[in-house]
Amino acid sequence: MGSKVTGVKIKGIGKYVPEMVATNEDFTKIVETSDEWITQRTGIKQRHITNGEPTYYLGAMAAKAAMADAVVKAEDIDLIIATTVTGDYFTPSLSCLIQREIGAIGCIAFDLNAACAGFVYGFDTAKRYLQTGDGIKTVLLVASEELSKFVDYTDRSSCVLFGDGAAAFVLETAEDTTYSSFLGADGNGAKYLASRALKSENAFRTNSEEFDMDMPETKDYFFKQDGKEVYKFATKALPNAVEQACAKIEISPDDLDWIVPHQANIRIIETAAKHLGVSMDKFPVYIDRYGNTSSASIPIAFCDAVAEGRIKRGDKICLVGFGGGLTYGAAVFEY
Repeated sequence: MGSKVTGVKIKGIGKYVPEMVATNEDFTKIVETSDEWITQRTGIKQRHITNGEPTYYLGAMAAKAAMADAVVKAEDIDLIIATTVTGDYFTPSLSCLIQREIGAIGCIAFDLNAACAGFVYGFDTAKRYLQTGDGIKTVLLVASEELSKFVDYTDRSSCVLFGDGAAAFVLETAEDTTYSSFLGADGNGAKYLASRALKSENAFRTNSEEFDMDMPETKDYFFKQDGKEVYKFATKALPNAVEQACAKIEISPDDLDWIVPHQANIRIIETAAKHLGVSMDKFPVYIDRYGNTSSASIPIAFCDAVAEGRIKRGDKICLVGFGGGLTYGAAVFEY
């Protein structure tokens, strides 16, 4: 195995999900579907949905839980990285609103959008900031997603997939430890997952023709995906990212204690596990409880696995995500 390096330590973790729950049976009342159809194809049984709570509130609650777990105060935070695709505003950023709510005024704060791979991107970004030695000693990494905001609840193929929730890690530098990451993106697949933002309109525009962006037509700002293409991408990207991250430190995926994947679809995870030759027992899966919560799904699953005594201190972990962009990434570390 490769030599030890300066890596990252998770000092505290926390999650928050809305109280309101929508079961598969609830969806049969608004679209033509069934509990059996949803469960067999996705592994989802229920998902948490906001009842008016904004995205930043979910993130702030998760952040407070992680800070309490880490026993750190607001003034100890040097950097806040927030990952989301469903921010409440274009500006201010989600990170600034979370900063306001937790009272960490003055620290660096910015958002990172890498879709469902966002938490892995944020985790690796935090590690790189920590190792600069430029006065950044404590990073608050928060993933907060309110996907119910951009779900088209008339589209039975996609509306059943998504839920809302948030989770946060408090991170510090760890010396003489294991760390490796592998991140990437394929913009050629951008059209396979999309949610439209503001269109190019202004007071001086004279051209009435729409610019050809080679992207799908979406219903307002609602989310749209090509399920078959996403599935093909995900079943290759997940195992490849794990293998590449492990190869950098000369270990095999089977040397990992746990692989915590983005919780998009149970079939994707099962196919990836088979490709890697790793038992499904090493994959903490909670998609039945939460559905797909985008960048929040990995840290939510991590929090539940720790709470249940599955993931323990000293375990060798791989976080692996894949999503819109298309983006993908994995990070290997010691918990």
